[in-house]
Amino acid sequence: MNFFKLVLAACALLPALGKAAAQDRMPPIPADKMTDAQKKAAAELIAGPRGALVGPFIPLLRSPEFMSRLQKTGEYLRFNSALGSKLNEFVILVTARIWTQQFEWSAHASLALKAGVNQEIIDAVRDGRRPIGMDENQEIAYDFLMELHHNHSVSDAIYGRAVKKLGEQGVIDLVGLTGYYTMLSMVMNVARTPAPEPLPLVPFPH
Repeated sequence: MNFFKLVLAACALLPALGKAAAQDRMPPIPADKMTDAQKKAAAELIAGPRGALVGPFIPLLRSPEFMSRLQKTGEYLRFNSALGSKLNEFVILVTARIWTQQFEWSAHASLALKAGVNQEIIDAVRDGRRPIGMDENQEIAYDFLMELHHNHSVSDAIYGRAVKKLGEQGVIDLVGLTGYYTMLSMVMNVARTPAPEPLPLVPFPH
């Protein structure tokens, strides 16, 4: 499928996304309305492992140079990080839950299950509960993320556990992964990027 067909396919999906689509502040840009820079950035992304211009990359295309640089960072973090696919997907779900990011949750819940994350753990994260039965890597990552997102730092105790188990590269990739998906979550929450209904996440009270 060529670039223009992929763009048209993304546009065609919008009516199926229900009421959320009506709130979309930054819908797909029609191919004939894209600038040359946008066409180039979109083509580069579609040629990579993602294979389609969807989700956060639709609003991000408004700034094509930024999208191009960001998606290359994300390609490493999602597909090649030191954490492995099981822990990667777990971290993405925890980050999506923290930000109540419906699209990312919808996109990654099944990927997490396929990567080996237990359904009971996925359900607990979705409901905002500390999961029971996590493996050691998941426990460390969960505690690390809770401290980092809520305290904006991590304690010596959890940092020491993380470095001992994941190594310094693993810790940096962990921070990078949650930071990357935090950025995508912020972009989509601002753009009101639609997700399939019924929406999987209940907003946390503020």
